[in-house]
Amino acid sequence: MKIFSKKSIPIFLLSFLIVSVNAQESISDTSDSKTKVGKKKRKGKKKIRLPEVDLSNWKVTIPEGQGKGGAISVSPPEILDYASNEVLKPFMYNDSLSGALVFHAYPTDATTANTKYSRSELREQMEPGNDKVNWTFAEGGYLKAKMAMGEVSRAANGKYHKVIIAQIHGRLSNEQRELIGQKDNNAPPILKIYWQNGKIRVKTKVLKYAGVDQKGILYKEAWTDDKGQNFEQEVGFRKFTIEVKVTDGKMVVSLNKNEFFVYDSASIKRWGVFENYFKVGNYFQTRDKGAYASVKLFELNVVH
Repeated sequence: MKIFSKKSIPIFLLSFLIVSVNAQESISDTSDSKTKVGKKKRKGKKKIRLPEVDLSNWKVTIPEGQGKGGAISVSPPEILDYASNEVLKPFMYNDSLSGALVFHAYPTDATTANTKYSRSELREQMEPGNDKVNWTFAEGGYLKAKMAMGEVSRAANGKYHKVIIAQIHGRLSNEQRELIGQKDNNAPPILKIYWQNGKIRVKTKVLKYAGVDQKGILYKEAWTDDKGQNFEQEVGFRKFTIEVKVTDGKMVVSLNKNEFFVYDSASIKRWGVFENYFKVGNYFQTRDKGAYASVKLFELNVVH
């Protein structure tokens, strides 16, 4: 018995094909829907990122403590546990979303001995826990820091408060300190790098009198700031990379491997008499009430 006539076969095949295509489209729609849901779920997960900063050779000073010269400092190995240190937490903490180590500061009565400003700043220690081992320009040094400005307050004139984000600080040897009768080993900073209204500004020290002798050069009063200069690129609140390379009688500072300042003056050449150390972080340059600033540090590398 024949179920279908010859005329009915094409109609049956056409019906079958339509049903099959519809079924496949339905399956495809379901599959796409599942895929889209899966993607949305993956997008919802926030990846935790940590800064690429090894603190084994750094101590930190924060705006906490008692009065001038009483700011608290934490050296290795204690600094390595900064994330769980209750004293450090308000001033030094991880931003796990951006992958930065944040240094927060505001004006307090707790400062270091030779300044009126507060800081949340790292100080290089070539020998962990020891401030007495440092380096000279003849020995050389290289610093690379990837950073960004976080939140920062404004002054009464509407401009952002400025922050020193990196330094090369000088230090007297014990013999030099005794020679000039100074109470401590502090010497001026040969390099100060500022974040100032979205620009990176660089200042160095120059001799007031080029003919000063080898003893006179050790006094802070022998030195003054140069006029300073800004890199052309405006970094704003975006990431930027600072590099500093020091060799005997020469210092090169660069921004994002694109702009370079070269310092090789007679003053720089004579700076070789001092020991030095790098500083990185947030040295806040105001005493304005209610002022604050946060500096983000993503990567830090030092080579000697």
